[in-house]
Amino acid sequence: MIDLMLEGAEVVTADGVRPWSVGIQGSTIAWLGPSDQAPESGQTLDVSGKIVVPGGIEPHAHLASLIGMHPQERLFTLGPEEDTRGMAFGGVTTHLDFVFVHPATDIQTALNRRLERWKGNSCIDYSFHIALGGALPLAIFDQMSDAISEGFPSFKVFTNEVLPPHPGRRPFKLDFGRIGRAMEETERHGGVMVVHAEDDDIVQFNYEKFRHEGKTAGENLHLVHSKLSEQLAFERTIALARATGAAVYFVHTSAQEGVEAVAQARDRRLPIYAETLHHYACFSAEDYRKPRGFCYHTYPSLKLPADQAALWDGLVNGGVSTTATDEFPTSLELKLRGRAIDDVTGGNLGAEARMGIVFTEGVVKRGMTLERFAEVTATNAARILGLYPRKGVIAVGSDADLCVIDPTIHKRLTREDFHVSDYSPWEGWEVRGWPVMTILRGRRIVENGRWVGDPGGGRLVPRRIERAVLSRPLC
Repeated sequence: MIDLMLEGAEVVTADGVRPWSVGIQGSTIAWLGPSDQAPESGQTLDVSGKIVVPGGIEPHAHLASLIGMHPQERLFTLGPEEDTRGMAFGGVTTHLDFVFVHPATDIQTALNRRLERWKGNSCIDYSFHIALGGALPLAIFDQMSDAISEGFPSFKVFTNEVLPPHPGRRPFKLDFGRIGRAMEETERHGGVMVVHAEDDDIVQFNYEKFRHEGKTAGENLHLVHSKLSEQLAFERTIALARATGAAVYFVHTSAQEGVEAVAQARDRRLPIYAETLHHYACFSAEDYRKPRGFCYHTYPSLKLPADQAALWDGLVNGGVSTTATDEFPTSLELKLRGRAIDDVTGGNLGAEARMGIVFTEGVVKRGMTLERFAEVTATNAARILGLYPRKGVIAVGSDADLCVIDPTIHKRLTREDFHVSDYSPWEGWEVRGWPVMTILRGRRIVENGRWVGDPGGGRLVPRRIERAVLSRPLC
């Protein structure tokens, strides 16, 4: 007997959209098929008129993270116990955060510290990218193979310092020699490079130039973190990846130039992938001028309407593989504290809204298919980052991680629609369709606007990336 059966919805499966029932046994999907052929179940949920998609995967979050924009204070973003509850309300069932490795530590020490912080504190399942920053000893790169074998096969690097140098800030930039060394290890052992790509010379020169000219207002951020900077860094990173044979996942692609660089690499059959943020696709640099405009900022900056169009084209038609948030949750006061090009608080508060916003803006407004919606919110991230087929797909044998969307919900979002912090950058946004139920490993954790799950029920998920994903642009 099946434990739980969902009936009456459109179900976005690995084989397309079907008017099927979904049977759950324990923590996994045990049956898919027409309702009139469904086996007996202990409990049946009528989800008629709804759409069932794979539970969302948030591939880019910075929770309990040191805030470097205000180095005179030791400030941190909200932790997993607070932010992942919001993710669950938004239909997200798995998130990936970061373990930062600097010259004063090593991979295993930093990883153990992060694992301890998350244990028993996440509402949804989780894993971590290993972020390599600064003038790391070469011995650190010999530790990468062990991390991959332990289930952490993704390694983030920055090609630039996001902000001007300051003695109170940890280094983020990894030089291209060390990036090449890391690429060799990921290629050899089955990992992927996760790259924040901006040209450091261009960005740091722009900081200096704009200070010299007195143009330090934060509205100029898109000119400091420029489109040219993204183009140069993407092209250089792709050239290095081609030389080493490594796969690359570009995080928060923000400009048309980045989209085009990735498309050209994929045309050459290189395993290059682009992530964008729904913030980049929905807001532009003009929004910085609004009273709460810096609510929408992260690094790299928002860009221009032509860039938004390129991002949506990539999401709807192919070329941009995933949506993420660069989740960096703070209070409204802290988010708006900086006003200058070198102190605006980065990162977004948007993981709770991501599924609903992408459904409205992608499916409803731009004709994105439901299959493509599932890909850019869950399946592609699962494949590229090594969670598939356990996560990111509605298929027999996969974890029963499900998001139920009600497409009849039409409303303008208010503060009361959100469950993290004291604000949301999505207040006032009109949506058509919104998550109403979230199931994690067979257990309902959010239902009809109510939390019904275990606050610490999230589990660490080991990852392993398919070799095909690492050898050609599969997603």
